Amino acid sequence: MHPIFQALTEQIEFSNDLKSNICLFLHANECPKTAKHCMDVGKESRRVALLFDANPDDAEMAGWLHDISAVFPNNKRIEVSRQLGIEILPEEEALPMIIHQKISKVMARDIFQITNIEILNAVGCHTTLRAGATVLDQVLFVADKIAWDQEGEPPYLEELNHGLEISLTHGALSYINYLWERRESLKVIHPWLKEAYEELKLL
Repeated sequence: MHPIFQALTEQIEFSNDLKSNICLFLHANECPKTAKHCMDVGKESRRVALLFDANPDDAEMAGWLHDISAVFPNNKRIEVSRQLGIEILPEEEALPMIIHQKISKVMARDIFQITNIEILNAVGCHTTLRAGATVLDQVLFVADKIAWDQEGEPPYLEELNHGLEISLTHGALSYINYLWERRESLKVIHPWLKEAYEELKLL
């Protein structure tokens, strides 16, 4: 395990229960709100997966894991990414919040011993999606937007749910459209999001 993770885990006795281990890890590192959000997204991911014939167990696990990098504050994430050998895009340097998806992917693999590449890849693009997204990528992407971590109801929720009535891809695209229509007000447009938009709008 990378030394940067050892300080986060050395006082924790993990069991064979992944869900409990993630909650324990996040609470031990003073992220109780993130623990609740991850559990909520896991539950929503399972629901969405069952609607679209995706693997519900994989979807739920991806939901539990997606934001575990919240233990690193925004102002530390670029340095953490460098130490972990993660490729840092200019947009991520400008808005470090976005790179948390890549850090969570590494943490899921190294701390929680996840070897399923579909789960890892879904965790690694859950904020931005990506071109060539798998069904599981889209399930987690959509579930995270439905079970968001802010107060009240998401402003895009009605449109997203309407998209899901057509297909999973339409649901994902509806959220990306919501961002795209507001792109002038966004600090950055992540290239993965742009690539996903260019691909999905043709479907």
